[in-house]
Amino acid sequence: MDKITVENVNHPGKSERVNREKYVAMRDAMVAVLSRQAEAVDYTTIKQGVKPLLPQTLFPGGATSGWWIKCVQLDLEAKGSLARTKDKPLRFYLTQDHDNG
Repeated sequence: MDKITVENVNHPGKSERVNREKYVAMRDAMVAVLSRQAEAVDYTTIKQGVKPLLPQTLFPGGATSGWWIKCVQLDLEAKGSLARTKDKPLRFYLTQDHDNG
């Protein structure tokens, strides 16, 4: 199984290795969903938006998609490609740097 190193915005300097195929599938789905939004969106909107875009072979019926959304969200935030609003509930949006992430 091929792995990719991810970061966590909440724990700078700490990284973890995760399944590359699942990470890339979720990242691509999240970017597709967020790219279509004019404004920042909450977690529920992201989760509902990515499910139909995910390969069933990796995420049957959306299984484990919540964990992977959080994994990719924290990694993209650490890399500066994604940002969150300061209000509650948290909402997320792509930054100008997302093409470089």
